[in-house]
Amino acid sequence: MRRLIVPAFCVAALVLAGCGGADPADPAPAAGVDAPVDAGGDTGDAAPPPGCPFNAAQASELLGQPMVDQGNCLFGDGKGVASLTITTSSRLAGETTYDYERQQAGQIYQKVTDLDRGGKGYVAVKDIEGQAVVIDDRGAFTITLSSFERFGNPDGYEQALRRVIDALPA
Repeated sequence: MRRLIVPAFCVAALVLAGCGGADPADPAPAAGVDAPVDAGGDTGDAAPPPGCPFNAAQASELLGQPMVDQGNCLFGDGKGVASLTITTSSRLAGETTYDYERQQAGQIYQKVTDLDRGGKGYVAVKDIEGQAVVIDDRGAFTITLSSFERFGNPDGYEQALRRVIDALPA
């Protein structure tokens, strides 16, 4: 009998909470949380994030070795080792997280250098990995290179990241 009480109680709690209902109510925002912006209102930076800037052939050319498209702007060496990942977001989203990402990069990577091109950005490298963040009018790009034997040191990763940054479409 006890085995039936707990499941029955859980089902009752879910029903009372309204989970899984056919017509869910749209709750009001909690105190301190901004209400959604009306589609006709000013959204500040409503531009959608840019698409993936490269295909596998372009990634291969930039990195000097064959790369395979593994979906969602992820390119691998086909051996499950080296990878290039590019994450895109709107300019506003990138600017919102930039200071935190830059601070984290300073703790994770051996060398972090601010970019001197329009917008915000940095290149961060260590012996087995590199990351670059670029934020400009097109949107935000986070580029990560990992486990490339051919780069082998922070300078190799920095040069490769700068080639990828320079090749981002205008």
